[in-house]
Amino acid sequence: MKIIAKLNKIALLAIIAVATFSCNNDDEPIVNPTPVDNSIAGIASRNADLSVLVKALTKTDLASTVAGSGSFTVFAPTNAAFAKINITAASIDALTPAQIPGFKQIVLNHVSAGAKSSTQLVDKAYIKTLATFSTTTSNLSMFVDKTSGVKLNGLATVTTANILATNGVIHVVDEVLVLPTIVSHAIANPALDTLQAVVTSATGGAFGDQSAVLGVLSGATATAPLTVFAPTNAAFTAATTGTGFAVGATPAQVSNVLKYHVVAGANVLAGSLTEGQVVTTALSQTFSVTLVGGAQITDKSTPIGAVKAKIIITDIQASNGVVHAVDKVLQPTL
Repeated sequence: MKIIAKLNKIALLAIIAVATFSCNNDDEPIVNPTPVDNSIAGIASRNADLSVLVKALTKTDLASTVAGSGSFTVFAPTNAAFAKINITAASIDALTPAQIPGFKQIVLNHVSAGAKSSTQLVDKAYIKTLATFSTTTSNLSMFVDKTSGVKLNGLATVTTANILATNGVIHVVDEVLVLPTIVSHAIANPALDTLQAVVTSATGGAFGDQSAVLGVLSGATATAPLTVFAPTNAAFTAATTGTGFAVGATPAQVSNVLKYHVVAGANVLAGSLTEGQVVTTALSQTFSVTLVGGAQITDKSTPIGAVKAKIIITDIQASNGVVHAVDKVLQPTL
């Protein structure tokens, strides 16, 4: 009996030891794996084809921005896209302190506030990027064309869309979105194709040589900006056909008409227009603005004020000025 009791006691101790060992294992802390960074910056950093973009974000102190808690849409150029304009990781490293602010604006021109999936991007419409005109708070505009896929500013095509991040969305693009100008905005928007055709008209063309006007538009800078009231294709058709006032206009008269749509030395946003404001144009002739019933322009056509031009798209911000689309070709005194 004593032997049996002793064996039972040994068995009991063994059970207790196993139980104790098991409990000790259960009580050991579990080491969690390092959490994956699924922010925009984190996702980009794991994509070898976006390494130049990551370098650009880091160099311009924007990496923390797109890794933060905000909500952003990033149009991400591939390394090959950067290479097309001779930007590499090495060239970014070589930027001087004086060059970084300008480069930062180019990087910011690929970022928009708020998460916008490809289906949320509106066709033939503008969104604002985080790049700004000069030192102002007026954000540059980006034109979206979804005729065939998604094309931005008439330049970059989205090749991979809707890469979701914890703080927004990434769309991979095949070109770097350089800062848009007044001329490049006109080229990008098909509703302004006729304006582009008129301004780029050469000797012997339907509108004569308008290279001087093109030179004025192309010569605008952030310190000497222009405000352009850009007639749509339909507006040009009305002015140049039937009883339109520009039917049979000479090249010199066409130049004067174009200059009448330009305000030199100012970046005039729609919000700064006032009721009854008189605006002096590059032709040294004026037109007046009314805000009743929406922003409209009264030109020199007769009877005065019979047909006003409606400003139908406002604040298309470029790096060297601003464009407002109008539904009527403005008529000066010819």
